[in-house]
Amino acid sequence: MQNETHQLFVYGSLRSGFHHAAYQYLSKYFTLIGKAVVNGKLYDAGDYPVAKPTEEEKFIIGELYAINNAEEFSYAIGQLDDYEGLFPEEGEAPLYKREIATVILNNQQHTAWIYWFNGAVEGLTEIASGDVLQYMQQKNK
Repeated sequence: MQNETHQLFVYGSLRSGFHHAAYQYLSKYFTLIGKAVVNGKLYDAGDYPVAKPTEEEKFIIGELYAINNAEEFSYAIGQLDDYEGLFPEEGEAPLYKREIATVILNNQQHTAWIYWFNGAVEGLTEIASGDVLQYMQQKNK
């Protein structure tokens, strides 16, 4: 059953290489399984990257995590849902939506939750490499 999935795929500020405060929270409840990819497109939304699923042969590079304690999953993912803007103010649309995705790690398929952008990407710059860390390093040179 898909709601039994206790894995999470992250591609932005929750990645270990970002050293973001939210990663400290993530690493408290989840263990890094490894570097992985998911079928999708990554865009530069200014202050943060956003991702959209695609049928094209485009991949987003990120990390796959598993919950340390399955009983804590609902609480832990709820906190991350809040961080990702899934609970906006009344009258506002959620910034992201959390969905199940197929993640590839070491040529094996895994099922994991991912935060897809809930807005329009027209006019945003596509991050062609699919790797936001690499993109930010090049952008900041």
